[in-house]
Amino acid sequence: MKTGMKLPDVTFHTRVRDEAVGGPNPFRWQARTTADYFAGKRVVLFSLPGAFTPTCSTYQLPGFENGFADFQAEGVDAIYCMSVNDSFVMNQWAKAQGLENVGVIPDGSGEFTRRMGMLVRKDNLGFGLRSWRYAAVVNDGVIEAWFEEPGLCDNHGEDPYGVSSPETVLAWLKQANEAVAA
Repeated sequence: MKTGMKLPDVTFHTRVRDEAVGGPNPFRWQARTTADYFAGKRVVLFSLPGAFTPTCSTYQLPGFENGFADFQAEGVDAIYCMSVNDSFVMNQWAKAQGLENVGVIPDGSGEFTRRMGMLVRKDNLGFGLRSWRYAAVVNDGVIEAWFEEPGLCDNHGEDPYGVSSPETVLAWLKQANEAVAA
């Protein structure tokens, strides 16, 4: 569906640790662009409805985190998790999950998600605007493979999960790499 599409050029407002700030919360704002995350790299990007939510915290994020070496073996340079949450929330979620391999990207305003066509209303859960669950293999800012959960719509009654799972993405990468080698 979105294969071959260039990612939208967006600036993300992140918080990064900086000991020069001092105090009990030594973080500063740092603007990072789509190019900062994706230029010149082969990346797996996955986006989900919200930090700290059950499926995201129990299956999807841990699966990508624990499978990082397998993804690297298939030519992936980085894995990023995106959500329509601010940097404070994303950083705390990364800390709570003990992330060492997966980077988090805060799309607090939902601009990237909107421009990807994946912004949905989740008012039925009290979430407001959020991302529909998807994953992509991105090569130098261009979508190489797309994995979107079925049923994209506002206020969906369920949270479909499977198409964008780490297992599905890794299986695609293995198959694609085998095809290139043949």
